[in-house]
Amino acid sequence: MKTLSASEQDALASMILEELEDDRRWDQVFSCSPDALAKLAVTAMAEYHAGKTEKLDPETL
Repeated sequence: MKTLSASEQDALASMILEELEDDRRWDQVFSCSPDALAKLAVTAMAEYHAGKTEKLDPETL
């Protein structure tokens, strides 16, 4: 960071702060909906165990 100009340092700091704020918002959203997330996980696992899922192939995305 010391080798960057002041404007480059400010830009990088702004990006870092935006990322931290984004992480904070996700944490807040997930903490407010643990029951919904748990239900989704149960549904996903039930579909997996019932053979209703397919293995993800990154080559076909």
